[in-house]
Amino acid sequence: MPIKKSAIKELRKSKKREKVRSSKNRAIKDVIKKIHKAVEAEKIDEAKKMALIAVKLLDKAEKTHLMHKNTAARNKSRIHKAIKKAQPKK
Repeated sequence: MPIKKSAIKELRKSKKREKVRSSKNRAIKDVIKKIHKAVEAEKIDEAKKMALIAVKLLDKAEKTHLMHKNTAARNKSRIHKAIKKAQPKK
């Protein structure tokens, strides 16, 4: 347990940041899982709608340095690739 006043405040700030970051990461992971379940169930329209939400969340996470830009880009790419693969061929 910290003794100095500044260390106590830093600990408080750290816990607050951890809550915010973990909830944002959880939201991103949940949306990605829902997209993959929709793709497996062949609900392409639903997956496309959720993909827009996922891209928005990933862009915000990238902008606030919650996640590295390459990680966000890779996740977006995988989402779009899965949706495209599940679409019926013309």
